[in-house]
Amino acid sequence: MGHKNRSFIIASSIIACIILYFIEQVLVMSYLVKTLCKIVFFTALPFIYIRFINRSSVSNRTKLNKKELYIGAGLGILCFVVLMAAYFILKDVIELNTIANELQTKSKVNPSNFLLVAFYITFVNSFLEEFFFRGFVFMNLFELGFRKLAYIFSSVLFALYHISIFKNWFNPWLIALAIFGLVSVGFIFNYIDTKSKSFINSWIVHILADAAIMLIGMRMFGII
Repeated sequence: MGHKNRSFIIASSIIACIILYFIEQVLVMSYLVKTLCKIVFFTALPFIYIRFINRSSVSNRTKLNKKELYIGAGLGILCFVVLMAAYFILKDVIELNTIANELQTKSKVNPSNFLLVAFYITFVNSFLEEFFFRGFVFMNLFELGFRKLAYIFSSVLFALYHISIFKNWFNPWLIALAIFGLVSVGFIFNYIDTKSKSFINSWIVHILADAAIMLIGMRMFGII
C-alpha cells in the first residue's frame, strides 16, 4: 500500500507541474487562466489522494497551536529581511523592466491590476503551493516512511516548478542561484512542518517571503 501511495504522489505531482509548465511557457495563457488551472491541479490531486487512495482527512494538515505560530512568524520575518537585502545587493543585475514587460505581454499583469494579483499571490497562491508541495507531497511521503525521498523530491520539485515562472527573467547564473535558494527553502519549510505536523507554519513563512517579492514588484511597476 505504501509503495502504491508513493507512486501516485510522485507521478501525479510531476505530471501536474509539467502541464502547468506547458500552460505557462508554450501556450502562454493569461494569468487568470494559469491561476484557474493551478487551482484545479493543486486541489484536485490532493483530494483524489485523500478521498480514494489514503482515505485520510485534510484537517490533520491544518492543526497548529499558538506557540508553533511563533516559529513561522520568526522565520517569515527573517526571510522577508533576507529577500529585501538580496534585492538591494543584486538590483543592478536584475532587469526589472524585462520582467515587467513579460508580465504585461504574456500574463496581462500590469500596474492597474498588480495590487489584486499581489494580494492573490501573497495569501492564496502561497496557500495553494504549501498545501500541494508540503501538505500533499512532502508530509504524505514523510508519513509513509520515505523520509529522505520526501525531503529531496518535494524540495527539488518545488524549485523546478518555479522555473516556468522566472526562466525568462534572469541570466543563467541568477536562475541557478534561484533554484538553489528554492531547494534550500523547501528543506527548511519541510523541517518546520514536521515539528508541527502541519503546513500552516511554512505557509506563514511563504506569506512573508511573497510580501517582500510583491514590494519589489510594486517598485517595478512604479506603484511605490
